[in-house]
Amino acid sequence: MNDEYLDAFLQEADEQITQLNNSLLALESDPDDESAMEEIFRTAHTLKGNFAAMGFDAASDLAHAIEDLLDEIRAGNIAVTSERMDLIFAGVDQIETAVDQIGDTGETQIDPNSLINDLRTEIDQSDTEQKKPDSSSASSLSAYTIDANQVDHHAHELTITLDPGEIKGVDAMLVLETIEEESILLDTDPRRDAIEDGEFEDTFAAVVDVSAPDDLVDELESNSSVDNIDINKLDQQDPDPDSSESTTNLDQSMTTDRSEPSAAVSEIESVRVDVDQLDHLYRLVEQFVTGHVRLERAVENKDIASIEENVEELGKTTETLQDTVIDMRLVPFDTVVGKFPRLVRDLARDQNKEIQFTISGRDVEIDRSILSELGDPLTHLLRNAVDHGIEPPEERKDAGKPPEGNVELRARRERDHVIIEIDDDGAGLDVEDIKETAIEQGVRTADELERMSESELYDLVFHPGFSTSDEVTDVSGRGVGMDVVYQTISKLDGSINVESELGKGTTVTLELPVTMAIVEVLILQVGDEEYGIPIKHVDEITTRDSLSTLDNNLIMEYEDDIYRVIELSDNFDVPNAGAGEKVIRVDRDERRVALTCDDVRAQQTVVVKPLEGLLSGTPGLSGTAILGDGEIMYLIDAGTL
Repeated sequence: MNDEYLDAFLQEADEQITQLNNSLLALESDPDDESAMEEIFRTAHTLKGNFAAMGFDAASDLAHAIEDLLDEIRAGNIAVTSERMDLIFAGVDQIETAVDQIGDTGETQIDPNSLINDLRTEIDQSDTEQKKPDSSSASSLSAYTIDANQVDHHAHELTITLDPGEIKGVDAMLVLETIEEESILLDTDPRRDAIEDGEFEDTFAAVVDVSAPDDLVDELESNSSVDNIDINKLDQQDPDPDSSESTTNLDQSMTTDRSEPSAAVSEIESVRVDVDQLDHLYRLVEQFVTGHVRLERAVENKDIASIEENVEELGKTTETLQDTVIDMRLVPFDTVVGKFPRLVRDLARDQNKEIQFTISGRDVEIDRSILSELGDPLTHLLRNAVDHGIEPPEERKDAGKPPEGNVELRARRERDHVIIEIDDDGAGLDVEDIKETAIEQGVRTADELERMSESELYDLVFHPGFSTSDEVTDVSGRGVGMDVVYQTISKLDGSINVESELGKGTTVTLELPVTMAIVEVLILQVGDEEYGIPIKHVDEITTRDSLSTLDNNLIMEYEDDIYRVIELSDNFDVPNAGAGEKVIRVDRDERRVALTCDDVRAQQTVVVKPLEGLLSGTPGLSGTAILGDGEIMYLIDAGTL
């Protein structure tokens, strides 16, 4: 099988499944939502056709059964119920499993027969005697009509001949997708599913509504699999004056599928780049080449003034290039949140809870490498909001709350950071329960807890295995995952904060850099080694004279806060270290600690490389950077020291 076709299929299938889930949720919430129903039909039909075209018949049959059940719902023959929606969602889940298997092995091992039988049973239980014909059965051409207002006097018939190929159905599918991007596809002959199954000779017909037919033909002819295209305008007949609806009879069978263009792109694996950005990037490369030539000439002539001028110009070009590339790596937050509505819906249903879930800030852009790491942490936090946060309906009523709880996922941009909040109006965190659990598990002593602020007490929930819940559930277990959330956010050079009010709810706030590829660092000397710490995390540089002791421990007092002192030479076991005469006070929002080092060498912009292999996840380190002399420098993560 052609790898290009398979990759396109997998990318589109993943997007279609997410869209199908979200449209089904909209339909479940409002069974009269016609736009949701049309979107569901378009997506399910595309999935069915794509599976069939690629030869994955089991998944195609399952999608077909789902489509038929939805057809009965759309016709009003059976009602939308939670049980039927559960069955449809189960079918979508099995389709998603099939896609995952195809991505891993190139084939699928699902056996959907039992689920298909359940779907067919629901179809047989139609609430009315009127049944729609099977969508797969052939219909007479004269039976198809279309509202005259829909074609807007732009109906054309395309006769498309393809070059003979290995996968004729896939070639045809790609042609149909191009048609949908450039026009409104009204119908095909033979049926679309038959075309995408390759059940035609070398020629098929399509009826389209297009205002610029020549442009459509030009676009189709650019497809190498297209051998020939004929196009004819279709004349409308005068409407029947006795008919209550104005219709146009066409020679070919027609439907009213007004499909939107399909986007077959996995946006985490690839990034869409504007052509203007590429042009700008090309111009920057030209400037680099020109600047390099000028610099070489200046060096040959030993013209110091010209060398300095050219180095300065190359520096400006480098900064512009840096900003351009960073912008090109940004992708919208929406890329990772598409599956969360379904997740919350299923969790709420499993626990008999009523939850309204909303997402805002979908268009906020974040670096692709950061966004790729956010899926699991956000999933853990949403699971906890549903499982431990939102109360059952009766419990909420007793507390004077509406039975339906609210969970919000919000994202916004603040300068060079992105703020993500997971907010619920549930039970909130009980500080006394946290203290009791911390003592029972040996996490903190009673004296230590008394000196901790409320915010610091909330942070204890990120300690491995920490949980105040007496009940272990299948949803979020007993504290499993929250420590991983903290570690992941720290690895991304971010921070996490918890605010809560007992009986009112909890808000978890993540603060992340828009990009972590290039950062400004302070270079610290510790013995014979150098370490970097992001300047944004540094509040003050002082000397050892500012330190004092408390209970035989070094501390630093600042305003009303006490900062624990960490000797970097001891923490990283650095040989030949001095007395640590320089002290770096870390931003209190990051962590209340002060770091000792032998000297502060310089401030420098560096390119960050993540830790890999055995060093990955090392406490106190977030990555590495290569300095100008070729030496490797470790970057300090104050949050995990």
